[in-house]
Amino acid sequence: MTSSLLLSITTFLYLAASIFYLLHWIFRWKKIGPVATATCASGLLLHTIGFFMRWWESYQLGYGRIPLTNLYESLIFFGWTTIAVYLYLEYKTKNRIIGVFATPFAFLAMAYASFSTSQEIQPLIPALQSNWLTVHVITCFLGYAAFAIACGLGLMYLLRKKAASNQGIWAHLPDLKALDELIYKTILFGFFWLTVGIITGAVWAEQAWGSYWSWDPKETWSLITWFVYATAIHARLMRGWSGTKIAFFSIIGFVSVLFTYFGVNFLLSGLHSYGAG
Repeated sequence: MTSSLLLSITTFLYLAASIFYLLHWIFRWKKIGPVATATCASGLLLHTIGFFMRWWESYQLGYGRIPLTNLYESLIFFGWTTIAVYLYLEYKTKNRIIGVFATPFAFLAMAYASFSTSQEIQPLIPALQSNWLTVHVITCFLGYAAFAIACGLGLMYLLRKKAASNQGIWAHLPDLKALDELIYKTILFGFFWLTVGIITGAVWAEQAWGSYWSWDPKETWSLITWFVYATAIHARLMRGWSGTKIAFFSIIGFVSVLFTYFGVNFLLSGLHSYGAG
């Protein structure tokens, strides 16, 4: 399929962007920074075309559905949202070093989707035939993407703090105060969208299964993930937590996201076992 080819090319563009960002950070090659951004943006553009091409291909097959319903498609969308959120952050902060810690998430998601999952377009099962599907998946994955970026920022914070001096490559990382603020704001952004995703999922569940909440494994782990980030935000606001504590929370939270996404699908059975949201 044409869409699969475009998305495979996108995977390699994200890999190239990750390498360019790394070279820009390590060797301070000024000219390669814009190349990294251009490669990343080109990947996002091709990614968008590939996404809509797959949507169109589903109509050709007579299914006519948005490509968000299986593991392959959800990984593809996670990669798209991660790069979109990252490029916006790069635009706002004017700091390309963040790309070293952000773009690999998208590349790995795309690579896993391309090489380890089925790319076949299949019809929706009855439970997924709802307009709430689109809203639920998009909002959840906006949250997941933000949490991936926050995890990358958390790693940056810990590396910057651990460095014995601010010499060499460490001097080019954002300062600790700026990183701390970015982690918190990114977590807030992700938390908002995850909250909306859980709410829309509950409405969808009521329509599909007659109950807003059934303590399905994915529902339970989504709630656990929500509480992890809610705890981080509460601790920040009420107890003034910042710095290392929030950085660790950003990493722990993303581990919970990964288990919610992968662990539930592969290790636990439930109503969401076939899906991705």
